[in-house]
Amino acid sequence: MSAGPLTDLPYVIGPDGGLDLPLGRLGTVHKIPGSVLDGRAAVIEHTLPARSLAAPLHRHSREDEMTIVLAGEMGVLLGDDVVYAGPGSYVLKPRGQWHAFWSAGATELRVIELVVPSGFEIYCQRLAPLLSSGADPAAVTRLAKEYGIEFDFDSVPRLCERFGLTFG
Repeated sequence: MSAGPLTDLPYVIGPDGGLDLPLGRLGTVHKIPGSVLDGRAAVIEHTLPARSLAAPLHRHSREDEMTIVLAGEMGVLLGDDVVYAGPGSYVLKPRGQWHAFWSAGATELRVIELVVPSGFEIYCQRLAPLLSSGADPAAVTRLAKEYGIEFDFDSVPRLCERFGLTFG
């Protein structure tokens, strides 16, 4: 769904609006693309089933992510620190820091991700069809490199075992 041309203001997206491009089990709805704010920020809504890992350990070189927890409980590995955040919590994942997040509770996690500056949402748009077609990690790594993102795919089994999660 779309609210019309992306440069039209005012820009309003309803609760069921936005560009829906899931990334595996991670529900991803692009609410405000970077083009609306001239590249300054983008807003993405994520959902994730209970006890699920969102992505391998990774870091961004170009953007900061600020996550607002709407429902459920989010677990986050930030460098060596593990934090848990419930509804109403804000979690900063600064650029350059290795991180991973997951749905830590018994219910679905729902969060809003503010990405500053924008650009990561374009990566997600390009990644979604790769994942849905079963692309290998090498293809995902090549795409991520274009956007200044590094992944540690070997972290997935460790994270799943450590926190009792599923992935994929």
